[in-house]
Amino acid sequence: LSMTVSSLIQQHRALCSQLGHVKLKLLYKASIHGFTGAAFHKQCDFQGPTVSVGYNATGYIFGGYTSKPFNQSGQYVPDDRAFLFTFKGEALLKYQVINSNQAVRMIANSGPYFGESLALVNGSQAVVYSNPGNHYNFPPAEMHGNNLQLTDCEVYQVEGEFSLEKPWRSIVWESEKRNELMNSIKTYKPINSSVPQARILLVGPVGAGKSSFFNSINSVFRGHVTSQAIAGCAGTSLTTQFRTYTVKAGREGKPLPIILCDTMGLEESTGAGLDVDDIGNILKGHIPDCYQFNPSAALHPEAHGYRSSPGLKDRIHCVVFIIDACKVSIMPTKLEEKLAAVRRRANFIGVPQLVLLTKVDEACPVVAEDLTNVYKSRYIREMAQEASTRLGVPLSCVVPVKNYCEELELDQKCDILLLSAIIQMLRFADNYFDDINDRSSSKKDIDVV
Repeated sequence: LSMTVSSLIQQHRALCSQLGHVKLKLLYKASIHGFTGAAFHKQCDFQGPTVSVGYNATGYIFGGYTSKPFNQSGQYVPDDRAFLFTFKGEALLKYQVINSNQAVRMIANSGPYFGESLALVNGSQAVVYSNPGNHYNFPPAEMHGNNLQLTDCEVYQVEGEFSLEKPWRSIVWESEKRNELMNSIKTYKPINSSVPQARILLVGPVGAGKSSFFNSINSVFRGHVTSQAIAGCAGTSLTTQFRTYTVKAGREGKPLPIILCDTMGLEESTGAGLDVDDIGNILKGHIPDCYQFNPSAALHPEAHGYRSSPGLKDRIHCVVFIIDACKVSIMPTKLEEKLAAVRRRANFIGVPQLVLLTKVDEACPVVAEDLTNVYKSRYIREMAQEASTRLGVPLSCVVPVKNYCEELELDQKCDILLLSAIIQMLRFADNYFDDINDRSSSKKDIDVV
């Protein structure tokens, strides 16, 4: 019964339409914050109306809505708008509150607790308490298939209108624009003649979509959806080597003037994922292609293939942080610290940085409905703003995209977002080359003096 991305989006949309013109902002995810009452209350108390969602191993998705904010008073809270729900495929089945005076119970050592009928993360365990009857009535087999083991639990804050009156960034969605962007990329030449291709480093947490971004760009220029870099949704990084990917203009075409460098995913825990010390070596061009990462030790100069005196063409000319739009607001502190460490290295060396916000269609239902809503979506703008704050980059350096994941055919709107992101990277690489040229000419001036 595993859910595809599109069916999850449909379910997200069904919930939103049930509640009116709203958006859902993720507050709590048990697999990240912990299956405890304390973690749930820390993230969710006093946050207004919420939707709580439980997931079990047999593929059931179920939960409840309350218009009242959570707290830890130990009391029942009345709410005549509360309801429980489950999904049959993409259809929402709803069970309205029967005893509205005791709609929600505020218990400190538990997650969301609906009357005495349903509790998620009950007693700070990854389990469901299920007792239909007085407060809400539902058939347990229909609600959760009688499987009371939780694989995850999410709580979303329910917020108002989705769309902004005026787009927060203007963009042309016509096919001429797509062709113009592709030609600009094909004919781009780095302003420094010693560099044949701009080298762009992709950095980000596991599963954010680094390898998928390369595959998507490759697909746009191949003219069909293709997959060269290994991409997926495993809990640990599927990329274990430093890989440099050249994109070709068509199947037999010339290589484009851009190289995308894929790294191992950043992970929260120490000694896992990409070692931050390796970043310095990558940025300076010391690390060879196909270098096998070792999460517990950075590359040292004696290692096989170490480039001891890399040229400008071997260095990284722009760093791109790949961030999942669905997870910006719940980014773990350890991960934020690792991203900040990477930023410090890049700033010290003078490499410009851009942020790609991926999975925008999964994050916002109006964008899932129509990708041209991406710059009209209030939620995507908020997530871009939050990414800008958390990573310490201006909002103008945050670009939303949608990778090709389950599609078989290309989509013009998707292509335009992806190509616009590449154009930004090339502009940033040019800034880097300008900076290098300025520094070398001012050094010449000093030498002359």
